[in-house]
Amino acid sequence: MSDNVPLTLPAAAALALCRELPRAPDFAAALQTIERVRQDLLGDGLLTVNHVRWPAPPADAPDAIDLQRIWSSRPAEYPVAGRKRKGLTPWTRQLLLCGEIFIGEGQPALQQVFDDSPLILSLGLRSVMNVPLLRAGACFATFNVLGTRPQWTALEKQQIELLAALALPWVAGHGAA
Repeated sequence: MSDNVPLTLPAAAALALCRELPRAPDFAAALQTIERVRQDLLGDGLLTVNHVRWPAPPADAPDAIDLQRIWSSRPAEYPVAGRKRKGLTPWTRQLLLCGEIFIGEGQPALQQVFDDSPLILSLGLRSVMNVPLLRAGACFATFNVLGTRPQWTALEKQQIELLAALALPWVAGHGAA
């Protein structure tokens, strides 16, 4: 992010990320640690991680991209192994093809981008930040944080990016990432 706000973390969050996360025995434990820190930093919300399933060649011009959820902080509403097929939209181009962060703030932004916006809104969620997880410059997964506030602060955006960066090696090592 280009904001010139110093990245800060409460001591408990820093300790969890520096001491607990490296000792996590597996993917699920690592994501649970990241989710606990996310809740401490951002409050109520939702964290999901999706693998990107690229179509068979020619992948340089896909007409649809499959996403498979591999982790969810709210599995009752957003179960692990849930799949969705996304057509080419400004959102998929920005996040999945260009590997750029997507920020959607407020009810209209969520309704414009997400087919499941009624469920999102019913959970009291009003903003999203989708962070592409990149390998060799290509998006192989997404780290998705939704919050109850209608807008993220500059500090919150940086904290979400940090959490995504710390999740990246765990996601890359999970399954067929």
